Amino acid sequence: MIFDFEKGELLLIDKPLDWTSFDVVNYIRKTITKYLKHPIKVGHAGTLDPKATGLLIVLTGKKTKLMNELLNLNKEYTGTMKLGETTPSYDRELPVNNYYPIDHITYQDIYNLAKKFIGRQEQYPPVYSAIRIEGKRAYEYARENKDVVINPRFVTIHEFEITNIELPFIDFRLCTSSGTYIRSIVRDFGFLLESGAVLENLRRTKIGDYSVNDANDPRLLDNLLEQYF
Repeated sequence: MIFDFEKGELLLIDKPLDWTSFDVVNYIRKTITKYLKHPIKVGHAGTLDPKATGLLIVLTGKKTKLMNELLNLNKEYTGTMKLGETTPSYDRELPVNNYYPIDHITYQDIYNLAKKFIGRQEQYPPVYSAIRIEGKRAYEYARENKDVVINPRFVTIHEFEITNIELPFIDFRLCTSSGTYIRSIVRDFGFLLESGAVLENLRRTKIGDYSVNDANDPRLLDNLLEQYF
């Protein structure tokens, strides 16, 4: 295998659980720098939350110019939500803040509601998100208990498949436009069932035609470059 990190490489990474997207980029940058003996430009095309795993496209050198093009590609995810609970972050990054009844919810309610999510819609991103507001990340304001207004955005859900139900857990597969927050979909799903919902786990499986099946753990890069250099 021949690498030309300066001319540019597109690396398909399977982001580990609890790593931030920045952690991945920083690790890859440091690893490449160790072997090239000089720093190189590295970036990613689409953030994944720390509690999510799956496909992250990392670009090096001149290929970082492709970042905006790749950011606009559709995404596919698989995951699990749990009904009857909510957290401030809409996932397991923060502890439960409220509990709700679920006895009134039927399987048919769940399947019918998933169909109603298909199409273009307005979405409010989570307060605990990396969206920049006046130079700071939204989650920084949230962690300081400061009020922050996040404007809604239009997103498109192309497919919403319920793959398994074992209440209170629901497994799903989603195909969405770029910029869609799956945590917000889960939050809204619970609300519309007159209950609550929290994202248990999430895995990004595709970005455009790129698949996580072709991705590698970033920690393998060091051993690979050791053999190459």
